Amino acid sequence: MPHKPETICLHETDNVVIALRNIAANESLEGHNWQPNEAIGRGHKIAIAKIAKGENVIRYGQIIGQTKQDIEIGDHIHTHNLEMGEHKQDYAFGRDTKPLAMASDERTFMGYQRDDGGVGTRNYLGIITTVNCSASVAKMLAEAAEKSGILDEFPNIDGIVPIVHGTGCGMSATDESYDTLFRTISGYAQHPNFGGILLLGLGCEVMQVSNLMGDRTVRSDGNYRYMTIQQMGGTKRTLERGVEQLREIAALANKIERKPTPISEIMVGMQCGGSDGYSGITANPALGYASDLLVAHGGTTILSETTEIYGAEHLLTRRAVTPEVGKKIVDHIEWWEDYCERNGGEMNNNPSPGNKRGGLTTILEKSLGATAKSGTAPLTEVYKFAEKITKHGFVFMDSPGYDPVSVTGQIASGANMVVFTTGRGSVSGFKPAPTIKIATNTEMYERMEGDMDINCGDIISDGASIEDKGREIFEMLIKCASGELSKSEELGFGGAEFVPWQQSATM
Repeated sequence: MPHKPETICLHETDNVVIALRNIAANESLEGHNWQPNEAIGRGHKIAIAKIAKGENVIRYGQIIGQTKQDIEIGDHIHTHNLEMGEHKQDYAFGRDTKPLAMASDERTFMGYQRDDGGVGTRNYLGIITTVNCSASVAKMLAEAAEKSGILDEFPNIDGIVPIVHGTGCGMSATDESYDTLFRTISGYAQHPNFGGILLLGLGCEVMQVSNLMGDRTVRSDGNYRYMTIQQMGGTKRTLERGVEQLREIAALANKIERKPTPISEIMVGMQCGGSDGYSGITANPALGYASDLLVAHGGTTILSETTEIYGAEHLLTRRAVTPEVGKKIVDHIEWWEDYCERNGGEMNNNPSPGNKRGGLTTILEKSLGATAKSGTAPLTEVYKFAEKITKHGFVFMDSPGYDPVSVTGQIASGANMVVFTTGRGSVSGFKPAPTIKIATNTEMYERMEGDMDINCGDIISDGASIEDKGREIFEMLIKCASGELSKSEELGFGGAEFVPWQQSATM
């Protein structure tokens, strides 16, 4: 059996190592002439140098915080003796931008080619609500339509998805939050993974169906319907007419079949949640390698969660294709600092308790690991939440760090696939986009194998390479985009994870 390391140093300038197993106090460690001064959990940090109070702690070759007290060699470094402190970054816009070598092979997947040029990886029917007040009826309608036999009658339909949420009224109709919700609902209505949609409102809400319709075509294929419960005369009549309209939509959507399509049409929302001390060592850099592979084939990958690149944003600005693109990242960071201040929050309220149990201490540390998902490709563009993505390559979309909200924005922006890395064991899915789950550590993967698609913990446990795991993720992306079900799809996830971003007051 190959020897398994007990700790790992991630950069030659680091003054900490990461424990790769649970280590007892005063235990002798191979390759070290010191012993830990206390028990250290897997994924947690151990000092390998004396660090005076107020000095920087370095991981990944980057500052992750300052010490709150003097640190001795062998000390456990975590929330009790490490804090975020002040940090300044050199944004050096575009300094490290290096174009990727484009792939020479032409890879394809089996996709649904839509009239507007978009390509779907699934062929769902969507029931999209404008307001929470129509949410229950949307769920009833989906159930009634399925019981009516629509899915048996039209076998090329993957399912009926009610997109329901908790907002749409009790809000201003003229502020940023309204505009964000409008973009989000519009993005789902036009999403290529829907073969057709039914837009369902109550009738008296702020987010009016008529405003969403306007004087424009909601879908270029014309395969949409809209209605309000009040106009239809109540719940029963809405259900009766709704089933009829879904059958009409299904008849058109059923005619579309998968065709060979360049993988440049795959757009991936990249997320990490329930992170641990391994996230930035295993799954995230492996996803970053897969991201580079897809971008090299002309595809698109989306990094988000602005609050979880905080402190690592300089790694992105340095890869921006222009200073203007890099400045957009900084503008969003400054918006978030102001947003937190006026709402009584703080940018370092993340990592979560679960993240901290997994070994992450400050948002700087978590951000450095999260940014590893982005690979090395140039940053092509920066988008607002749920803004339609029009450029190929590696891009960034502004969003909160709360995973359901962030993924909702990515899908509204056009992501037809989602890849989600997790160290603690997040369980979720995000219809209409298939979601691939990647475990950061083998222990959790074995415990939750029914939810995880790929184990990247074997980078540590079995010596697998980041490059090999990246290629495994890349190949699974193509298979799943062509119709192979992910674990979250098999389990039925995706009906409750649509969470629009509410930025303003509920009135």
